[in-house]
Amino acid sequence: MLANMGFMGLIVQKFGGTSVANAEKIHRAARRAIRAKMDGHQVVLVVSAMGRTTDDLLRLAGEVSSHPPRREMDMLLTTGEQISIALMAMAINEAEHKAISLTGSQLGLVTDSAHTKARIQRINQERLMAELNDGNIVIVAGFQGTDPAGEITTLGRGASDTTAAALASVLGAAICEIYTDVDGIYTADPRIVPGASKMDQISYDEMLEMAGAGAGVMHSRAIEFAKRYDVPIHVRSSLTDTAGTMIMAETPGMEDISVRGVTLKEDLAVVTLTGVPNRAGIASEIFAEIARHHVLIDDISQTIYEDGRIANISFSTTTAYLPEAQLACDAVETKLGIAGVEIDEGASKVSAVGVGMRSHCGVAAALFEALSAAGINIETISTSEIVIGCIVRKEDGHRALQVAHDAFDLGEPSSP
Repeated sequence: MLANMGFMGLIVQKFGGTSVANAEKIHRAARRAIRAKMDGHQVVLVVSAMGRTTDDLLRLAGEVSSHPPRREMDMLLTTGEQISIALMAMAINEAEHKAISLTGSQLGLVTDSAHTKARIQRINQERLMAELNDGNIVIVAGFQGTDPAGEITTLGRGASDTTAAALASVLGAAICEIYTDVDGIYTADPRIVPGASKMDQISYDEMLEMAGAGAGVMHSRAIEFAKRYDVPIHVRSSLTDTAGTMIMAETPGMEDISVRGVTLKEDLAVVTLTGVPNRAGIASEIFAEIARHHVLIDDISQTIYEDGRIANISFSTTTAYLPEAQLACDAVETKLGIAGVEIDEGASKVSAVGVGMRSHCGVAAALFEALSAAGINIETISTSEIVIGCIVRKEDGHRALQVAHDAFDLGEPSSP
């Protein structure tokens, strides 16, 4: 269990791969950490692998093996962060300030045993506290830990954010600063929607939903930690001192805006189990098996036919989980008398997110009307209190995102 130790004046800074891509950028990040320390803060620095190091390692693994074991992938990928933390410590020491680098194992970040997608169970604080109290800037390798048996694990792509937020939560940090190559969080992916605008602030719930629905700026588990321990997260550019976007507890004015942003999840697959006997408990058995294979599920839908005797059950997941999803479905297909399994890898999901949906009517109608006017067919609809999601064809994804963004005038500057 994570405990809040409440260090006064402590901040956590996280630098993504593009922000430490070369020696010049490493020195720039080091200067930010040093500046924070000179301002009187204790500083914990979390860094990712340099530039495209992780992509290069993944490519190399693919050249060596068609199906590399997940354990060995964790062994391989954690080397990228180890390089970054050592170079960062050297840069800070070169500037005549004290720093020490720690891997996930040295830090004592303990996870479960799900290789390549482990979840944090606890963080041992003794080493970290000792180094901070000795005046060091502590540099931690993001995205990695060890399981109770001592096996090296990783938390999933992009999960250095999660490392940073977990550390901020454990230590009761005043703030967690996420430095990246963009200057904040936008109303849509600006690479797809050029007119997207930067948000000054966004609630934990909105950011959590946007991250889960495809926004790539923040890792969803990082937001979960921040929300649970009420740690504000400042997402900002590593290139300037301009304020970015503050992820924070909801304020009353946030509900004035019906939709805060729109997202697109492109790497989506829909798995359908056809001819499922419609009896009590069968869904439980199916999804228990899927859970045993550690498959993360997005949406679930069910269609009943033949006078209620038979059903089709569909769920969506990212394409990265398809091998495990296929194994799980194969396991239940014969056991439960299911007719077949169909997999559709040609899907995308566009979602509208905003806490203002709680108090504004007509959001769904506006989204559906806009997509219809653009000739984009909606295959599946999912909703929650603050999200409306529509699965569309993958080839329609980018256009659907632009249409949704225009439908809610998100390109216009607005204040929460």
